[in-house]
Amino acid sequence: MKQERPKKFGMVIDLDKCTGCGACLVACMSENNVPFKPDESDKLTSITWMRVYQLNNGKPYPETDICYLPRPCQHCEGDHGHSPCVSVCPATATDYGMETGIVSQIYTRCFGCRYCMAACPYHARYFNWWDPVWPDGMEKYLNPSVSVRMRGVVEKCSFCYHRYQTAKDKAIYQFAEGERDSTDLEEDEYQTACTQACPAGAIIFGDLNNPSHRVHQIAQPDEKHAGRPKNPKAFRLLERLGTNPKVYYLSSRDWVRRAGDNYLEGEGKLKRH
Repeated sequence: MKQERPKKFGMVIDLDKCTGCGACLVACMSENNVPFKPDESDKLTSITWMRVYQLNNGKPYPETDICYLPRPCQHCEGDHGHSPCVSVCPATATDYGMETGIVSQIYTRCFGCRYCMAACPYHARYFNWWDPVWPDGMEKYLNPSVSVRMRGVVEKCSFCYHRYQTAKDKAIYQFAEGERDSTDLEEDEYQTACTQACPAGAIIFGDLNNPSHRVHQIAQPDEKHAGRPKNPKAFRLLERLGTNPKVYYLSSRDWVRRAGDNYLEGEGKLKRH
């Protein structure tokens, strides 16, 4: 049996391609049974695992420039798996998967203290204030592979982990039947819903540790500076915090890259080592 590589699943999102259409939001909600309310305008209590932000360069017309930034959970690695949310959870309801690099959320363990929400610098976690109420007949639309969350728990993007489990089960069966040499997954065998739904192809998903995957080739780390990509167009949100997220962004626009690291005037130009 072929030895599997240690995995570190992550994303590369090209902001120069993103049109802000919101297809990734809809695909995420549909795939993961994300609850909704009749009035979704109240963003204090609404839930969306993927949120698209609109950024601008702060200049008046005709020099105005707009950028749309999709923000899923960043699945921070932190220092050897000690991501901010995992470090503060008293119920171990969230954990860092050393085999996948995915930060999980175990709803039956969560008792709603919301420490993880306070610790997350990306506002990627949401508290479920009410039990979801589905319109008559809509229960048939729910994805049977994803549990429906009850009130009083925190939920977030899981990189569609149920798809990984399904792909692994299929690979193990095929390996046992002699149909493949290894249970190691190919790049296209495990993809998130938002990746497949993006009409512009702005979202790329794969194993950052696998040289054959596009995410590795685009966000290949600099050996001199661990975690920082060689690609000059690549950056991660709030890099200076040291959360070591596994979602990389691409942009040819300098103001976008500076905004992504929460650049402040007077602090000196952000150095890309």
